[in-house]
Amino acid sequence: MLIFVAIVGAFICARSRSAGGAIAFALLALVLFIATPVGQGLPAAIGTFLDVVDDAATPALTDREPDEAGAGG
Repeated sequence: MLIFVAIVGAFICARSRSAGGAIAFALLALVLFIATPVGQGLPAAIGTFLDVVDDAATPALTDREPDEAGAGG
């Protein structure tokens, strides 16, 4: 219920063009969601996603093959 109230608060602040309040309510909702058993896997999922993006972007940014990028040379 608290997550729903925080989302509604963020929506109301966004509609009244109060960016700071909307961000605060959205962060509160995110923290409350991560505190639930369903949301506990979210940080690991985000970390995995960012690792995949990093692995995919490294060859394009360094102009090396993926196996050479981690060789340190």
